[in-house]
Amino acid sequence: MEHLFCPWEQERPFIIAELGTGHGGDRVKAGELIDAAAESGADCVKFQIVYAEEILHPKTGEVRLPGGDIPLFERFKDLEQPPDFYAEMKEKAGKQGLFFLCTPFGPRSAKELRALRPGAVKIASPELNYTALLETAASWELPVFLSTGISLLSDIEAALAFFSRRKVCLLHCVTSYPAPPEDYNLRLITTLSGIFGCASGVSDHSMDAEMVPSLAAALGARAVEKHFCLSRSGAGLDDAIALTPEDFSRMVRRIRTAAEARCSLAPDFPGIPARLCREFYLEWGKEQVEAILGSGVKVLAPSEEANYLTTRRSLHALRDIQPGETIEQDMIGILRSEKKLKPGLSPSFAAMVSGRKARRCIPDGQGIGWDDI
Repeated sequence: MEHLFCPWEQERPFIIAELGTGHGGDRVKAGELIDAAAESGADCVKFQIVYAEEILHPKTGEVRLPGGDIPLFERFKDLEQPPDFYAEMKEKAGKQGLFFLCTPFGPRSAKELRALRPGAVKIASPELNYTALLETAASWELPVFLSTGISLLSDIEAALAFFSRRKVCLLHCVTSYPAPPEDYNLRLITTLSGIFGCASGVSDHSMDAEMVPSLAAALGARAVEKHFCLSRSGAGLDDAIALTPEDFSRMVRRIRTAAEARCSLAPDFPGIPARLCREFYLEWGKEQVEAILGSGVKVLAPSEEANYLTTRRSLHALRDIQPGETIEQDMIGILRSEKKLKPGLSPSFAAMVSGRKARRCIPDGQGIGWDDI
C-alpha cells in the first residue's frame, strides 16, 4: 500500500496559523497575514470557507465572541467569498512554502474546497457530529485534522468511524473563547492517541502564547494550532484571542525547544520527561502546570460544558412546519443552535426525520425533536 503523506508526520510538531476569517474578505490583508505567518515560523495557514446558511439559522441572533455580542449570521454573510479568493490564498501560501489548510462547514463549501485540491482537510469541533460532512470529507481520502472540542469519547469514536485512523490527527481543543489554560487537561493528548491509535495534537484558544503550546509539545503533540492576527485590536472575529506575529514567533520557538528537549530525553515516554517537567514547574509553578496538564480523563471542560448541545450541529426547521405536514428533506437544516434557538436531534437522525409528519407546529429555526414528529 502506498504511504500517504500526512502533514504531522515530520520530525517536529506541525504548527498551524489559524487565519480563519480574520482577513475580512480583504485580499491584501489576507496576503499580509500569510506573509506574516511565514515569517513567524508557521508550517501552515488555515482558512475557513464560510457560507452563513451552512452554519447558522438567520434567527440565531447575537452570539457572544471575544469581541462582544455579534449578529453572527449577518457577519458570516459579510465574510462570504468567491472560490477564486481561496484559490489565490492557496497559491500565495505555496509561494511562501506554507501548507494550505481549510475548513468547510457544509456541502457547498466542501465542494469548493475539494476543487482546490487541498493536501488535507480540517473539521472544526462543532462539526464533529455532522455525519454528512464527515462522509464527504472521508470520500476524498485525504489526511484529516479533527478538532475534538466540546465532545465526549463516544462522539470522537463515532466521527472516526468514517476515516482510516492512520489518516487522522485528533486536535484536543476547548471550545471556549478564550479558553482558560487550566481547562485544557493536556494529558488528553496521550489519552486520545492511546485510545484511538491516531496522531494527536492541540488546538489552543487560550490567551497565553507559551504555556499550553509548549506543554503540549513536551507531551509529544504532533500538531499545534493557534489563531493568528496582525493586531489583537483588529476587526476579525477571533483577533481578540489570536497571537500577533511577535507572540506567534515566541510560541514557535518554545514549541521547537520543548519538542527537541523531549526527543533528546525520552521520545517514547507517554508523559513529560521528569527533567523537562521540573523546568516548567520552576517557570510557571507546579500548581499551574499540573492544572493545565490535568487528569487525562476525557470530560467536557467547565468553560464549554454548558454549550454542548447548542454549539454542535442538530436538526432545525428551515420554515414553519405545520401540524400534520410531511417533513421533507429541504425543510431540515443541520445547524448550530447557539443561545437563542432550541437544539434538535443529532444530524445522524436526518434520514429518519425526513418523511415523517409533524405532530405539532415546529417554528422556523427551532430544533426538531422526537416530540415534534
